Amino acid sequence: CQTRVVDGILQIKAESSMVGYLNAPAPFTSDGWFVTGDAVEVDGEYLRILGRASDLINVGGRKVYPAEVESVLHEVENIAEAVVFGEPHPFTGNIVVARVVLQRAEDPGAVERRVRDHCRRRLEPHQVPVKVLVSREPLHSERQKLARR
Repeated sequence: CQTRVVDGILQIKAESSMVGYLNAPAPFTSDGWFVTGDAVEVDGEYLRILGRASDLINVGGRKVYPAEVESVLHEVENIAEAVVFGEPHPFTGNIVVARVVLQRAEDPGAVERRVRDHCRRRLEPHQVPVKVLVSREPLHSERQKLARR
């Protein structure tokens, strides 16, 4: 498998590959590279996958990758699952919203304070969730994908 990064997006090429998705535009470039849609950073010979480019949250022109915020949320006591997504905002374009599932019942206000305090210590200010929603529903689809929308 070969890899290359074009405009921050990972592309791969292999001897065998999929044809594409039914009734969707072809995910291949004209020279046969599969465009994954994954935003990456290149560090020498290493690639750091930042997350899906389509999930990117734009907060006042600054990029927020949900996976980065979610990994910090999983450090917070009593958080079983977390999903992060953007919500439209009239001044910043978007705000960061976190939906969490708890391991055990707790006051949502206490959870929100603890999440924000922890995130302020570990993340840039534009990455800290403005809203923290406590959910009782699973955050994964039947195919085990995080439900960001």
